[in-house]
Amino acid sequence: MQIASALSRIVASLTAMAALPVFLNVLAEHQAVLELPLAEGPGSRSPLPVSNPTKSFWVNSPGANPLANEGSAGPLAADADIAIIGSGITGVSAAYHLSRILKEAGETDKPLKIVILEARDFCSGATGRNGGHLTANAFQEFAAYAERFGTDDAKRALALEARTVAEILQIVKDAGKEAALDLVAGGRTHLLFTEPEIAEAGRDFEAAKEAGVDLDAVEFLTKEQEYGASYPGVRTPGYNIWPLKLVTHLYTAGRAIGDNSSTSSLTLHTHTPVTAITAISPSDSTSRKWNLTTPRGPLAASVVLHATNAYASHLLPHLAGPAGIVPTRGQIIATRAAVPLSTLTRSAFTGNEGFEYWFPRPLSPEEPGENPLVILGGGRESEKPKFELYNADDGSVSPKVGEALRKFLPAVFPGRYEAGAEPELEWSGIMGYTKTGDPFVGPVIDPAHPTSGAYKGQYVSAGYTGHGMPRAFSCAEAVAQLIVADIQGKEWTPPEWLPRHHLTRNRLEE
Repeated sequence: MQIASALSRIVASLTAMAALPVFLNVLAEHQAVLELPLAEGPGSRSPLPVSNPTKSFWVNSPGANPLANEGSAGPLAADADIAIIGSGITGVSAAYHLSRILKEAGETDKPLKIVILEARDFCSGATGRNGGHLTANAFQEFAAYAERFGTDDAKRALALEARTVAEILQIVKDAGKEAALDLVAGGRTHLLFTEPEIAEAGRDFEAAKEAGVDLDAVEFLTKEQEYGASYPGVRTPGYNIWPLKLVTHLYTAGRAIGDNSSTSSLTLHTHTPVTAITAISPSDSTSRKWNLTTPRGPLAASVVLHATNAYASHLLPHLAGPAGIVPTRGQIIATRAAVPLSTLTRSAFTGNEGFEYWFPRPLSPEEPGENPLVILGGGRESEKPKFELYNADDGSVSPKVGEALRKFLPAVFPGRYEAGAEPELEWSGIMGYTKTGDPFVGPVIDPAHPTSGAYKGQYVSAGYTGHGMPRAFSCAEAVAQLIVADIQGKEWTPPEWLPRHHLTRNRLEE
């Protein structure tokens, strides 16, 4: 089936449409900038998160974050068997998996103490500031991934995302939390604005199909249909969810597992940034290996998990720059549609090589009228040539990006959004980009000294390149399995669904 040629037949009609307010076909330019060497110096490492972040719809809606200041007052835990730095989807998923795995193993002499340390409010980083999408990649970028890392790993990359979405859906449904977490099964439509995008989609589809990937649920849209835009697109199954509420549920569930067993305990300390990690001398009167410095005092830990994503290089200097994780500022607006939800449909959307992403929120009883709030992110192309790379300030927004976002939906969907309308809320968030697009998962290894063991007992799962929701939960599970295996002195085998390229031991040449 020649998908690309079928789609390209309608491209001629696109030239008559109004120009879009964003740069098109700039992903290759973005990649080139991302891979530029970083000058050494004090600004090369990520800072700590700023203390005054912009207000996010997910975090700052009334009652949305009951754990915001959990553990920020009173005494700090003196020590931990496992200290997790970061309370986003990775850190909390890891705590949840650790609690579950330890309970299933049932082999601990005493409950293992798991402590989460968060620099700001609970889940106030990228997870609490993202676009709210929970959709597995069906085949996009398959050809390039297979060429670089092999067909098996390309298939694993798809399997990882499909598994993550399925596991989260099962947890939410088993708890009866679909409505509470605003889970919406609206699918996702990826719009193809240009000939190169159409050609690449065709190549990726055919490559995935030839590799045996199940693509029965993929639908190519070759003319204007009910979604209301005159562009070809690809529709796949997909979901949207309130990310902070999902993470809150996972934390509560993980803590309950420990409370109801004798294998683990889970504690959270917000507003407790970790500013340094130093090795504890074996001669000291403690079995702990690492001392974590915080403004509230030290915490001694046997194991440390870095779940800090864009901020990883603050504590792990070798992850600074394009060989590691590059902090990258994203920007999002919440804007009101000019038509009812029944006209928009519940579909989420992406477009322009993934730079833009949006979806209509379900209507709440408190909202007046029938027109939904739409969460739209993207516009970083407006800041080229820097693309907001190495910008870790989510306490402000870019006027250029904001202007592009305000103009985007009225241009793509004429009549469905009011031109010139101001958003109800606008915020930014910091993503962690890697030059391969893949996270680092596994033990911390300094490429300059890979056999030194200097970081033995420290682990990392970070660097999702703006695509953490369908990957972080399972990556956190893999690293949780590894941590428990190491504690118990057992051999760990990577799960079949985890791409081998994600493993830190396989990233030393980057």
